[in-house]
Amino acid sequence: MKFIVLLEDSDDADPGLRSRHMSAHLTFLESNASKVDAAGPLFKVDGANAGGLWIVEADGAESIERLIHEDPFWPTGLRKSYTILNWKRVFADRKRLIK
Repeated sequence: MKFIVLLEDSDDADPGLRSRHMSAHLTFLESNASKVDAAGPLFKVDGANAGGLWIVEADGAESIERLIHEDPFWPTGLRKSYTILNWKRVFADRKRLIK
């Protein structure tokens, strides 16, 4: 099953946390490429960091929660919360995927 994971950053997190842990975070994503189809940062309209978004292939929310807590960003205090949503693709590559 496909899931969207919305990761919300803490408003009061040290701005340097992201850059200090980015290499470990990217290595983590690479080592979990069989589960994480895509990942990237989210920004507020003013350009401030807001969190991240993952597209994940998993059996259920429990395995995704384990993945989130294994991410090197999680224990730093950078992330405030997360939301896991089921996702069904109905449109991709400029075409319908359902009738």
